[in-house]
Amino acid sequence: MTDEVRSFTFLASTPQRLDKFLTAALDGTYSRSRIQGWIKAGRVTVDGHVVTKTGFALEAPAEVIVRIPPILPTTLVPEAIPLDILFENEDVIVVNKPPGMVVHPAPGHESGTLVHAALAHAPDMLGVGGKQRPGVVHRLDKDTSGVIILAKNDAAHQFLQAQFRARTTRKIYLALVDGAPPTPTGRIEAPIARDPAHRKRMKVVPPGKGRAAITEYRTLETFPHHTLIEARPLTGRTHQIRVHLAFLGCPVVADPLYGHRHASLPLTRHALHAYRLTIRLPGESEPHTFTAPLPGDLERVLVALGSNAIVGLLS
Repeated sequence: MTDEVRSFTFLASTPQRLDKFLTAALDGTYSRSRIQGWIKAGRVTVDGHVVTKTGFALEAPAEVIVRIPPILPTTLVPEAIPLDILFENEDVIVVNKPPGMVVHPAPGHESGTLVHAALAHAPDMLGVGGKQRPGVVHRLDKDTSGVIILAKNDAAHQFLQAQFRARTTRKIYLALVDGAPPTPTGRIEAPIARDPAHRKRMKVVPPGKGRAAITEYRTLETFPHHTLIEARPLTGRTHQIRVHLAFLGCPVVADPLYGHRHASLPLTRHALHAYRLTIRLPGESEPHTFTAPLPGDLERVLVALGSNAIVGLLS
């Protein structure tokens, strides 16, 4: 499928914003936010020159050409599922994902995902970054709760993904583990690959065999049989924190895939929460930090353990 190329001539006697002009010229077929995304992505030229500033002032006469990307066919149907939105602007949505919600459609999870809910909230996301994963920049496991950011247009999607690839984002997770790590703080550098004996599992492998994976951690609070850990993944491998903590001998509580078969505490999902994300947003020079409140199930367990750290985590 190819772009649709549309050409318009601006002849008004007074200057006008480029995004506003194109919204009207396209008869309102596309939202202003989607058109702004095209401009930022370099899909619009004025008199033969690419313009990426949405508020660019058009002066007559001017020839404006826009390349409209095709909407890829999809079977996705938006679902009006409530979202806990931490932040939103014309480029991104930052969501506090609940445990049990899958990020995007996959075999066995064709509905009820974060993507289905996001499309109901922001229909213009359709087709951004891929027909089955619109808006998805990074992922969280189904039972991991916490901060996740979605892109609302192609330019934002590329901008955010570039930061994840360059490892300039800062991600902080909270993990309640069985036992304790060998040292209060540390850095785990252990490559990860898929376990050939169990296709749903990942495993630590010898150097040179898998993909490089690095996780830093520090102890926040200790209990008689458990430890509350802050984990910072410097790479983004599948199940990375869960695999690395199990490798240290302190698996995440209630993680049947990498930990004990029976949960040591009253939890129905693994005790891992994406607590904080620091990332730069499109058009801004300084990074933003987004924090997801501690979810109720982890809060209740920590209170029962007599946690003191929970006061700071809830503030």
